[in-house]
Amino acid sequence: MTVCKIPPRSPRANTYAERFVRTVRSEVTDRMLISGERHLRRTLDQYARHYNARRPHRGLQLQPPQSDRPVIDLTKERIKRRPVLGGLINEYERAA
Repeated sequence: MTVCKIPPRSPRANTYAERFVRTVRSEVTDRMLISGERHLRRTLDQYARHYNARRPHRGLQLQPPQSDRPVIDLTKERIKRRPVLGGLINEYERAA
C-alpha cells in the first residue's frame, strides 16, 4: 500500500474513503461507546468485513458484493438473524 497525498480542500479527490468514513461514523461509532484503541480496532475490523462482504448494495439489486450464498425465495424459508457488533447491525440467512 502506498500513501497518495490529495490536494487540500478537494472533497472529490478521495470519495471512496470519505464515503466509508461517513458510513462508519453514522452506523457504528456514533452509536457505540468505544472504550479504547483495541476496542476501536476490533469494531472497525468487524464492520469492514460486514461492509465489504455482506452489506446489501442498491446497485446490485440489494445483493451483497461477495455473495457466497445463492439467492433464495425468502417467502417460503425460515430466516435466522445473526447480530453483528453486539446487535447494532443484523445479518440474515436461511435457517437450517
